[in-house]
Amino acid sequence: MNRDEAIERLAARRTPWDMVVIGGGATGLGIALDAATRGYETLLLERDDFAQATSSRSTKLLHGGVRYLRQGNLKLVMGALRERGRVLANAPHLSCEQPFVIPTYRRGESLYYGFGLGIYERLAGRASLGRSRRLDAAETRRELPGLRADGLRGGVLYHDGQFDDARLAVCLAASAWDHGATPVNYCQVSGLLRAGGAGTPVAGVAARDRETGAEYEIPARVVVNATGVFCDSIRRMAEPGAAALVAPSQGAHIVLERRFLPGRNAIMAPKTDDGRVLFIIPWQDRLLVGTTDTPVEDAEAEPRARPAEIDFLLEHAGRYLQEAPRRQDVLSVFAGLRPLVRAGSGRATSALARDHLLREESGLVSITGGKWTTYREMAEQTVDAAARVAQLPGRPCRTANLPLHGATTDAAPTPLRVYGADAGAVQALASGQARPDWAVRLHPRLPYIGAEVVWAARHEMARSVQDVLARRTRALLLDARASIEAAPRVASLLAGALGRDAAWQTHEVAAFTEFALDYLTPESLAADFPSTPAARAQRRRHTK
Repeated sequence: MNRDEAIERLAARRTPWDMVVIGGGATGLGIALDAATRGYETLLLERDDFAQATSSRSTKLLHGGVRYLRQGNLKLVMGALRERGRVLANAPHLSCEQPFVIPTYRRGESLYYGFGLGIYERLAGRASLGRSRRLDAAETRRELPGLRADGLRGGVLYHDGQFDDARLAVCLAASAWDHGATPVNYCQVSGLLRAGGAGTPVAGVAARDRETGAEYEIPARVVVNATGVFCDSIRRMAEPGAAALVAPSQGAHIVLERRFLPGRNAIMAPKTDDGRVLFIIPWQDRLLVGTTDTPVEDAEAEPRARPAEIDFLLEHAGRYLQEAPRRQDVLSVFAGLRPLVRAGSGRATSALARDHLLREESGLVSITGGKWTTYREMAEQTVDAAARVAQLPGRPCRTANLPLHGATTDAAPTPLRVYGADAGAVQALASGQARPDWAVRLHPRLPYIGAEVVWAARHEMARSVQDVLARRTRALLLDARASIEAAPRVASLLAGALGRDAAWQTHEVAAFTEFALDYLTPESLAADFPSTPAARAQRRRHTK
């Protein structure tokens, strides 16, 4: 997968694409893969980097949605559980089964949750990941070292799925490329083309390469809008008065050291103060705590966790963990926006289910809502609809049982596991005699090596330090301070791979540092960084 080659394909094209997809998140990449495997000539355009927004900031779960079971939305749960099994089968190098325990502190709770999770398991059918079972207090403590034991009555153990969201997005882009699609990051759609003036159907897009400034008019038989929380802005290019479909909701997460909850099992807290569920999950040798649900008016490209959200997560985690975490214990904090479909009922966003909505307006096919677990099903339905709009030859979906790029049954938990079948090639880069520094870790507190930066630039369209530290690796989420300290070395490695100069390196380090400061708590900013203008501005934003 090579961006220069992708731009050459785009520039050289003289005939309409069968399908142009706007948006390089989970849904858009899934659509590009689905369309390409059906033989449709497909171009995907992403304004920023693949999965830069919502799709890299999830709770890292493949699940049916236990709280939707409580709401009685059995169809949504069954569909998501079926798709959970498909992701686990098609991308075994990026996903795995994860056991959860619901600790119970009141009489009758184990029976209640045990009954509900028994239904959850039965709804999964043959895609079940294991039987749920009730635990007594002693068993619960053994399953959850580090759990607060005061008043503990027991618990319920059940099984769900876990994955690496940004890496799966890169995998989808590579899979789409393998099957003939042309995904391009940092190429912004600036307008829609019409077949014959105002009022006629959409017939393509105008786009600008954000790296070179080159502009393109790109004809297409159908245009698909898969921009998530930004869906309405693209829809209004086609229909300026279109009513909003999306109710954005912010979800924040904090990352802690594993010492707060050693062992393999995760905690599912069944009811927070605002009626959600909360997860405390082992992930990448860290502990991920999330999430919140905060309605927002406008979708921002870079949402920031609010101080109240950090406090909410710490307070709720402290109810379950024997050692209550403090702000200074937070290694990283991040936030993403959910593209919830408006219900029109005035309900809180926490009450909205993760259903998706598919709509055609003036020849533009828009898909929004849903969640990572159901990306493939959403893509299938969207490609079906887009093919009908464009009158493309009808062809069946092929992605249900399609192994994704790098898929391998070798599930050894090595640092390079996320590369799957490409791990050997990455290791070969690290083993080369010409650049022994490529085998050295980027930072003592991070598991990544220099060869991964080079690989990301050569084969995964990484164009910036942020691309590498936030999405090709997950360094920024694992330890924001260590990532800032690693940025100069990453910039140097990237410059060598991309042919950039020293001025570019200096700019990249400064840009990433300013970006990454938002992943630190105000306490970490005050303790670890000098009083630079950028740090002062970030502290002001955090303490508002």
